[in-house]
Amino acid sequence: MDFGTIDFEYGAHLSTINENLDGPIWMVNFMRYREKAVYPDGRESDISGREADDIYAPVDVLQKLGANVAYFGDVTSEVNAATPYWHRMGIVRYPTRRSFIDMQNRADFIPRMIHKEAGMEFTIIACCLPTNRFEFDLEGSRTVTFALIPAGADAPVLTKGQALFRVEGTIIGDDRRWDHLVVSWNDASISAPEGSIVVNSRPLIDEIQALNNLSFA
Repeated sequence: MDFGTIDFEYGAHLSTINENLDGPIWMVNFMRYREKAVYPDGRESDISGREADDIYAPVDVLQKLGANVAYFGDVTSEVNAATPYWHRMGIVRYPTRRSFIDMQNRADFIPRMIHKEAGMEFTIIACCLPTNRFEFDLEGSRTVTFALIPAGADAPVLTKGQALFRVEGTIIGDDRRWDHLVVSWNDASISAPEGSIVVNSRPLIDEIQALNNLSFA
């Protein structure tokens, strides 16, 4: 896997947690695609990295596991970035941590991974737990902002239209560590400290469904 570094210690936590302590987890994906898909088996391809990831999309497998795509959207702009870096955002809600690990060994999932490897240049998958319910309305730009807050920074002060997640771990990424994720709706201002990743996105799934998925109990 060359689109990120696996945190094997956290992976062990996901796979060995006591079932009585296990429960739903939100896997938040920051995604950057290759301009052109590069298949590890050397096959010829004229599709883009984004198109390869669309082929990968294991929605049917997620449904079998009881997981669902809670959010999926294109990045429209980035805050404090000299040049655009991220292309898409996605959140998958798994019913348990263990279900994420179990998916990696399924016969109906493994063959799809070659498309993800071909299309993805780099990804961060932050494994998150919700801390609040947030209220939203449909006025404004309908932009969803994601702010990934580095480890050691204070938890952001929330305003209306914002949800706060606690980052339990990063299963794929780099050597950076994160403590919180803020999801903000309709341009509600986020006070993100230095070192944060802040992106604006537009939903590619039903807007009301996406917001209800994030407006968790």
